[in-house]
Amino acid sequence: MDPSLFGSAAGPAPLAARMRPRSLDEFVGQEQIVGEGRALRRAIENDTVPSLILWGPPGTGKTTLAEIIANMTGAHFSSLSAVSAGVADLRRVVAEAQHRRALGKRTVLFVDEIHRFNKAQQDAVLPYVEDGTITLIGATTENPSFEVISALLSRSRVFVLKALTDEQVGAIVDRALIDKENGLGAQSVNLEPNARAALVSLSNGDARVALSTLEFAVNAAPAPENGTLTISAQLIADAMQRRSISYDKGGENHYDVISAFIKSIRGSDPDAAVYWLARMLDAGEDALFIARRLVILASEDVGLADSRGLSVAMAAQQAVHFVGMPEGFYPLAHCTLYLATAPKSNSVGRAYSAALADVEGTRNDPVPLHLRNAPTGLMRELGYGKEYEYAHASEEYQSQSGDLPPAERLQSYLPENIASRSYFNPGTQGEESRFVDWIKKRRKSKPK
Repeated sequence: MDPSLFGSAAGPAPLAARMRPRSLDEFVGQEQIVGEGRALRRAIENDTVPSLILWGPPGTGKTTLAEIIANMTGAHFSSLSAVSAGVADLRRVVAEAQHRRALGKRTVLFVDEIHRFNKAQQDAVLPYVEDGTITLIGATTENPSFEVISALLSRSRVFVLKALTDEQVGAIVDRALIDKENGLGAQSVNLEPNARAALVSLSNGDARVALSTLEFAVNAAPAPENGTLTISAQLIADAMQRRSISYDKGGENHYDVISAFIKSIRGSDPDAAVYWLARMLDAGEDALFIARRLVILASEDVGLADSRGLSVAMAAQQAVHFVGMPEGFYPLAHCTLYLATAPKSNSVGRAYSAALADVEGTRNDPVPLHLRNAPTGLMRELGYGKEYEYAHASEEYQSQSGDLPPAERLQSYLPENIASRSYFNPGTQGEESRFVDWIKKRRKSKPK
């Protein structure tokens, strides 16, 4: 076990490290994987733990669980951080593990932030996972499907850890306040009820943040007059500064939140849409990234039901680019609420997809002669442009209300082999509804 985790001659370890559980009975949360009767708990108790990838938000117990597994199975615990470790470090750990194995002792190699290992580093550890020299436990906040090589994934079990609930974070805080050996129990600390509520809420499911903030607040508290340190809500706010945010602009959370944002607008829920917008901007998301998504959505999901949506989205993009942040939230919120409350149609995307399917799935016939350009005499002699009827010569061609020309006069603009195809099917929402009868009438008159 790495002694640096629990302090050194330079001074005591942080409260979060001192309060780290030593057994499953002390472990708080993650009942879905280590609760009574769960497969991983049985594997730990039966000493049959395979290589694991622990995937979850920060402060949910990944490192702690790895240490508990090593303790309960009697294995040697070696720890590496993927941020600083290289292939040489891996080889050193493997050599030591091979020596222990010869003496009958197993090694658990814990790799924190394993998603930061490159492919060569992950390849380097693979043979020793496969032959049982080490039991690998990797911890990651990123989706291992994208960050861990498939060969390593296939030899490991992935367990998903969830953010702790407020009740679970509260229980951890309470334990730290009364624990005299490792916590703050040796001191007289009064955490006021509203301060406790603020600490738990602002920690956002991260036990490490909660304990670190509590420790800082205790150290920063005014000298007690009656021997008791009183921790107020204001002191917690000063110690925290701002809510702990689980958001990585390059990670899965980034894609999850933008997905929720888009689906809320598509589902015409302005309240949810502006909430997800605020979540992204508060986390420091690129405002122009959000603006680009709004421009796409204006055509993809609002479309012809309200064509002004695209103009509003482009105006928002230009406004954000012009004024920057933080005021850029105004045009972004304006556009978000406009698109969320607008009528919806996906006919633009459906029409294009249907047309593309024919482009990819049918013979690409030449452009019909009457539609071809005829800039030279030879081209005209060959029939280029012949019998083309200039649409502006008749109002009937442009009208969406009156009668259309008879079928014998209505030109075909598609190659002959797909002349009967229909791609655009307007919906009945908003402005697009005006096309429904007209398009039916036009197709009825279409040359066969």
